Amino acid sequence: MNKQNIGSLLMISLHGYVAGTPELGKPDTGGQVVFVLELAKRFARLGYRVDVMTRQFEDQPAEDIINDNLRVVRIPFGGKDFIRKEDMHDWYGDFVTNALAMIRHRGLQYDVINSHYWDAGVSGQKIAEELQIPHIHTPHSLGWWKQHDMEGADAAEMAGYRFDERIQKEFVLYRNCDHVIATTEQQVDLIAEHYQLPKDHISMIPPGIDEARFTPATPSRVASVRQKHDLRETDIYVVGRAAENKGYDLIIEALPSLLKMQPEARLVLAAGANSDSDNALLGQWKQRASELGVSDKISWRGYVADEDLADFYRAPGIFALPSRYEPFGMTAVEAMACGTPTVVTIHGGLFEQLEFGRHALVADPKRPEEFAAMLNMPMQYPWVRETLSVEGARFARRVFGWTGIARRTLQVFDHFKGRYDDLQTDELTLAN
Repeated sequence: MNKQNIGSLLMISLHGYVAGTPELGKPDTGGQVVFVLELAKRFARLGYRVDVMTRQFEDQPAEDIINDNLRVVRIPFGGKDFIRKEDMHDWYGDFVTNALAMIRHRGLQYDVINSHYWDAGVSGQKIAEELQIPHIHTPHSLGWWKQHDMEGADAAEMAGYRFDERIQKEFVLYRNCDHVIATTEQQVDLIAEHYQLPKDHISMIPPGIDEARFTPATPSRVASVRQKHDLRETDIYVVGRAAENKGYDLIIEALPSLLKMQPEARLVLAAGANSDSDNALLGQWKQRASELGVSDKISWRGYVADEDLADFYRAPGIFALPSRYEPFGMTAVEAMACGTPTVVTIHGGLFEQLEFGRHALVADPKRPEEFAAMLNMPMQYPWVRETLSVEGARFARRVFGWTGIARRTLQVFDHFKGRYDDLQTDELTLAN
C-alpha cells in the first residue's frame, strides 16, 4: 500500500486488561479483548496505522508498542483501581476529556473511530463528534437481550447490571453513531426490533480466529497432549469465566443423562474465578454435582495457560458451549478450528451460521436430555465425529479467519471515511 494512502484508525475498548499480550482470564478480560487486538493486528498488517485506546490503571504503562503500525494507548481516569465494565460509564466524561487532551496535544489525526462495547461506545461517540470524524460501533452484547435472558434472577443481581441505564444509553448511541457492526444475525434482528434502528444502519461481521494458531494436530501430538494434561477421548471440555450466563450448571444437569449412554464420559470444566462471587458460583456448581451424584465425573480445572489453549481444545473428545446467553461463542469456533467435534447452544448467534450435523451440533442446554443426546452423538457414531472434525475445522478457518474479517470491516470504514471533511474545513475557516 502506498504510504500516502495509509489510513489511521482509533479503536476504543475500555474495560479489562487490554495489552499487547493481554492477561486473559482476569476480570472482564476475555473474548472481547482478543477480538479487538486480533482485528487491530490485521488492520496494521494491511497497512493501517492503529491506536487501541483503553484505560490506564494499576501499574500499567502509558503505551505498548506492538509494531510500527500498532500501539495500545492508555488514558488514566477513575483512579488506580480496577473498575468493572458495568460501572465504567460513570467515568466516561473524564475519559473523553483526557483522551481529547492527549490527541490534541500530540497532534494525532484519525480517519475513523471504532468503539467496542457500550462503555467505549458512549465515549467514542463524544470523541468522534468533537473531532468531526466517523464513528463505527461494535456492541459485542446487548443490554436488552442480557436483561431478557436473566429474567428470574434475584433483584440484587439484576441491580448490579444497571440495565435501564445501559439500554437507554445504547438506544441513543446506536442512533448517533454512523454505523453499527453486529457480530451475529441475531444481534442485527434484536437491534432492529428492540432498539428500533433501521437495518441499513447495521452490518453483520462475525468475530475471527487466529487461523495459524488454532489448527488440528496429528494423532501423535494429540496423544502426547492428552498424557500431559490428563485429558481423554471421552472428555467433554468446557472453558470460560465463572459466570451465571455460561451455563456450567446446565451441562452438569445434563451429565446424568449422558452417563446412561456413555458411562466413561467425563466433564472437564475449566472455569476461571477472580472474586469471592466467582468462587461462590463454583461452590454452587460443585454442590449441584454432588446432589446429582456426578461429582466423580467432573474434573475441575482453573485457568488454562494461554500457551496451552489450542492443545486443550484438541485433546478432548467433544467441546461444549452450554451458555444461557452467548453473543457469539468464540471458544466454540476455536475448538472447531482445532478439529474437535462441538456442541453449541441455541441461545446465541453462532448456531445460525453453521450447518447442523456437518459443522457442529446444536441443542438447548436448558433441556438436559436434549443437550446430553447431542453430546452423545459424536461419541456413539465415528462417522459423525469424523464429519464434524473435518468439516468443522474447514468451516471455522474459511469463515472466521481474522484477515478476511478485517477486510470486511475495512470496507465498512471506507464507506464512511471522509464523511465530515467539509465540516472540518468549515471549522478551520471559522477559526482563521
